[in-house]
Amino acid sequence: MTIQPVSFKAYDRDFEGFSHDLGASFERYGFAVVADHDLDQGLVDAAAACTKAFFALPEETKRRYKIPGAGGQRGYTPFGVETAKGAEHFDLKEFWHAGRELPAGHPYRASMPDNVWPEEVPGFHETVGGLYDALDHLGNRLLRAIAHHLKLPDDYFEKTVHLGNSVLRLLHYPPAGFDGPNVRAGAHEDINTITLLLGAEEAGLQIREKTGDWLDVNPPPGSVVCNIGDMLQRLTNHVLPSTTHRVVNPAPERRGVARYSMPFFLHFAPDFEIRTLPGTVSEGRPDRYPAPITAQAYLNERLREIKLA
Repeated sequence: MTIQPVSFKAYDRDFEGFSHDLGASFERYGFAVVADHDLDQGLVDAAAACTKAFFALPEETKRRYKIPGAGGQRGYTPFGVETAKGAEHFDLKEFWHAGRELPAGHPYRASMPDNVWPEEVPGFHETVGGLYDALDHLGNRLLRAIAHHLKLPDDYFEKTVHLGNSVLRLLHYPPAGFDGPNVRAGAHEDINTITLLLGAEEAGLQIREKTGDWLDVNPPPGSVVCNIGDMLQRLTNHVLPSTTHRVVNPAPERRGVARYSMPFFLHFAPDFEIRTLPGTVSEGRPDRYPAPITAQAYLNERLREIKLA
């Protein structure tokens, strides 16, 4: 069984059908594969090249961009730090985070630190910043379709994610010549609203089915894998589930190959109050979260759980 891709070409041609198919995939899997996206492939390729160039730098150079006290939300996070919630063994990955650039004096700057940019990789700031903006725009359009599927006003999410605390993660999983106990990414759920993932063509990403079985996610080239995060699961009272997923170590024939990917974690604004949508509560589906929480408070709680803060 595979996740049937949803073509983004239908977004303008048949928004109703696109929203239905996207929402149905999310309700079934918590994940959707969006084919035929309109991201500039040249920009995606350039960002991938910048990613590989940065992680090829000497360890002492990369560590100059590790920001103390930032919870891993900007700059470099070394190999062996992030650990899935409840896991004993750290993930086999290192990563870079770039976030939203805010104007001077903006109140969100208290919870959204400034970016840093590696001087050693030419064009990194412009390229990675450009991909951030492109994925932010694509994510907002997908949220319009999600709102439509939930029978909310199409623009419902616009204010909730305006200047949201979204981050673009550049990921490097080094070659892994063993089966465990450490794996590239332990079983986890994403914290945020929705995630847009580039680079899932390399095998390894799996989602846990409701049966408990693991399903491989192998999207066709030129696709974005999108999944529901815990914040949206909470807002929708689990109508849209945040599905457990992982990245397993490679098969023997691929153990000498590194894996790179670029997930964009789209977040609500820090002060957005995550309060269960009334339309998702019924006699058969009682409210799981009667106490609301702000997006920033929820993020802080979860960062501590995965050992980034």
